[in-house]
Amino acid sequence: MHAEIVRLSLHHVDIKIVSGGRMHVLQWRRNLLWDEVLLDGSRQAASHGLWGRENVYGLVFGCDLDGSGGDQVMLLIDPGVSYSSWSGSEQRLKGVRLEGKDGPLVSYGTLDPKSLEKPATFSDWMNKTMGIEWGMGPGRPN
Repeated sequence: MHAEIVRLSLHHVDIKIVSGGRMHVLQWRRNLLWDEVLLDGSRQAASHGLWGRENVYGLVFGCDLDGSGGDQVMLLIDPGVSYSSWSGSEQRLKGVRLEGKDGPLVSYGTLDPKSLEKPATFSDWMNKTMGIEWGMGPGRPN
């Protein structure tokens, strides 16, 4: 199973999933009073309310009519706001993660395992927290 984030914004996440030679589209949508998860255009889960909506969803791909078999995945959403520019014009979710039985298929932001790694140097910290790169490094002019 392979997955890739196709679109990521504050209210939309689209993930392409390839499983067993078939392509699926997993979508998360945030509306005013509810969130919903769609798989190939069909609603699989919904969460209602103003605050405290569900952030973890379990899904099964390719199960039989009786519910047996298939590939199980877990979709995790961190719905906080992340700003990708100083002006605040580009707002995104803080984190997205799609996990299968063998580990993460795709992850972004706060739910990416790499985000938990501590920076080794001050320069690494500046790059991680603010996106600022300086100094001598590979591929940089002297």
